[in-house]
Amino acid sequence: MKALIQRVKKASVTINSDLYSEIGYGMLVLLGVEKGDTEDNAQKLAQKLVNLRIYEDENEKMNKSLLDINGEMLVVSQFTLCGDCKKGTRPSFDKSAPPQIAEVLYEKFVEYVNEFNIKTKTGKFRAMMDVALVNDGPVTFLVEK
Repeated sequence: MKALIQRVKKASVTINSDLYSEIGYGMLVLLGVEKGDTEDNAQKLAQKLVNLRIYEDENEKMNKSLLDINGEMLVVSQFTLCGDCKKGTRPSFDKSAPPQIAEVLYEKFVEYVNEFNIKTKTGKFRAMMDVALVNDGPVTFLVEK
């Protein structure tokens, strides 16, 4: 399971020109589910992300987590994160989990985040989405579990 996370001042998802969801200060998570991923991966990743200290403290050091700042999270499914670009010029998606499995684990990840009382919004699985964000920093990390 892969998560490309971005510390954001705000982020939103629009589908067919309609605002679907939005958050304020917090974290945008682009989530990729790979073959072999399990609920355990989803739980560990959720715990890692809500506790990851990427927000600045009073000394401008990255020392606070999403929990510490009472931040929000926007989770967007992103199967292309599992794409392999090592050979040729066309990505291979052989490592991506089948959609029916990926959707279940995506939803489980969101459930686990919600257990931490994080205000969580989502995109729509398998939809074409316009994702907008104001990156804070910019601060971006790739996290794998």
